[in-house]
Amino acid sequence: MNTAKPQILTEHQLRGLVRLDVDIVHCVEEAFRTLATGKVVMPPILRLDIPEHRGEVDVKTAYIPGLDGFAIKISPGFFGNPAIGLASTNGLMVLLSSTTGVVQALLLDNGYLTDLRTAAAGAVAAKYLAREDASIAAILGAGVQARLQLRALLLVRPIRSARIWARAGAKASLAARELSDELEIPVMACPTQEQAVAGADVIVTTTPADRPIFSSRWLAPGQHITAMGSDAEHKNEIEPQAIADADIYVADSLAQTRRLGELHHAIKAGFADENKHFAELGQIIAGKVRGRTSADQITIADLTGTGIQDTAVANFAFTRSRQLTERTANKR
Repeated sequence: MNTAKPQILTEHQLRGLVRLDVDIVHCVEEAFRTLATGKVVMPPILRLDIPEHRGEVDVKTAYIPGLDGFAIKISPGFFGNPAIGLASTNGLMVLLSSTTGVVQALLLDNGYLTDLRTAAAGAVAAKYLAREDASIAAILGAGVQARLQLRALLLVRPIRSARIWARAGAKASLAARELSDELEIPVMACPTQEQAVAGADVIVTTTPADRPIFSSRWLAPGQHITAMGSDAEHKNEIEPQAIADADIYVADSLAQTRRLGELHHAIKAGFADENKHFAELGQIIAGKVRGRTSADQITIADLTGTGIQDTAVANFAFTRSRQLTERTANKR
């Protein structure tokens, strides 16, 4: 009988084990590939809304054949929290044995692993859909994810300058100054979204907006847009017409984006056929579907966040922890 206690990893410990680098980007990239090629079991997202407190809670999970464990993630987002000095996102992951169902670990990450896997997914989307010479980035939003998305882009594309827009101009200015110092590239805060995206090669939207912050009128040949924020039915960052105007639309999970992503709004507005088949990012990674084929194409990635990413990153973190434990034991 297995009587081993589950390992408990705090946010502090996880920050020491896992960071935003090429390894975690590769981890998430392989998760997307497996979603397109393997017998993954990934149920729909369980969602709870608490509107009077601007709160939402998502529960995501997936089983990936070949991995020792599967994760169940509880991910709250309470978007009024910053006003009272708390982070807007929180949560934890439970990692269970794929063989026995026994709890292997509690990852008390307070949303840290979710932040990393979301940023890594943005990097993967840019790797396969943005032009290889993409050098100017525009980030709409100035929160934690906005900062991570820019850092992630630098791992896959030769970004030389960036612009940031946010509704709170002071927040955008602060993020621009700090990212300029950290990344050693010029990052400029812009007063309007249109100014931020004009001439940008890669645009990433990272807000909980419930009405479009990016207009189809701003699309330009060669651009790539990654929409990160529409992970609920009411959220909408991209004007629905942009989905129709783009040359290539790609979903992380087509079943999800038809229900709650930017595609959901395009279907509702009559700019996309609900029965039309669109490519998924994993299919492009696996070589089953072609992605960008010319420098002039406009591409949009609609990333709503998938349970397979959470299972992949939870196993990644747990493996790192066991490796550290083994190395420490061997030194004694």
